[in-house]
Amino acid sequence: MRRGETVEIPKTMKAAVLFNYGDLRLAERPVPIPGAGEALLKVAAVAICGSDPAIIAKGWPGHPPLGEFIPGHEFTGTVVAVAPDVTEVKVGDRVAVEPHKGCGRCVNCLRGLYTTCLNYGKPEKGHRHYGFSSNGAYAEYAACHVNTLHRLPEAISFEEGALLTTAGTVLYGYERVGGVMPGETVVVTGPGALGLISAQAARILGAGRVILTGTREDRLAVGRRMGVDIAINARETNVRDAIMALTDGIGADLVVECTGQAGPAAEALDLVRKSGRISFNGIYHEPVTLQLNKIVQWNLLITGPKAEGMWNTDRAIPLMAGGRLDLKPLITHRFPLADINLAFETFTGRAGGAIKVIVNP
Repeated sequence: MRRGETVEIPKTMKAAVLFNYGDLRLAERPVPIPGAGEALLKVAAVAICGSDPAIIAKGWPGHPPLGEFIPGHEFTGTVVAVAPDVTEVKVGDRVAVEPHKGCGRCVNCLRGLYTTCLNYGKPEKGHRHYGFSSNGAYAEYAACHVNTLHRLPEAISFEEGALLTTAGTVLYGYERVGGVMPGETVVVTGPGALGLISAQAARILGAGRVILTGTREDRLAVGRRMGVDIAINARETNVRDAIMALTDGIGADLVVECTGQAGPAAEALDLVRKSGRISFNGIYHEPVTLQLNKIVQWNLLITGPKAEGMWNTDRAIPLMAGGRLDLKPLITHRFPLADINLAFETFTGRAGGAIKVIVNP
């Protein structure tokens, strides 16, 4: 498709629709019509996120009605139509989408903190959260606001581009926690997609030593191939003792917690040095008990990034296009939209060493 070319668009499309909690099925739905400020995308690739299975099982606050709700929020595609007021992109542009579109009028949005928009879940105020409180991309077409679109260079495939939201979340986590000082020791807990990208990004940002911890040897091996200096299997080695031995009993400068589990989250405070920093990047589904007095007495900085904020998705693009941030090893499986449930079974069951599973509508 040439840039600016007119494209014939069908009236209906295939989409994976949530009919009830746990009941995701393929159905025929109208192709969305882009509203003011929006572009219509022909969806090329959608990456299954760790939050997707929970959304399908339990929904999300304020999601579209069952029978209409289309999940999916890590995606890329080609612009096939734009609203009359859109000048930022043209038909034929290859783009990646970040799922958060703030209202643009609350104080948080005005400060660039649109992932914590104060009008969250209020479409009448202009807020969108694709695949959560608004329809997403497990479909052949999706309408998205131009504020959420990032042009993809040819050096980044559609499938790699679908991981840009995760990369943006990683970079936003580092921004929130003050970055990485050259030569620092960074411990990343949890070798899922978020952890593996965090480990690679720590190296790019100047870490002197990157240590990855986890319980799955196959994923730790992926970390080693992606440049991790030391990988520790928590099933075989006491993580705290190992980190202390590696840091002369002082602890790491920065701990990036990516497991989303209560135990490792609490243990992060045992891995960091005095006046160190901890970034909690996981999604925690149960309460976590933290040593608050240690946070105070050890002068710790604790942060939690909310998704891919502050335009960090765009900042990840040159890192990927230049090959410094290589996410190809994370893409382990691909499925057509017709096999959406098999794709989810593969992802949740970690079948065949699944890390990132791509759905191609």
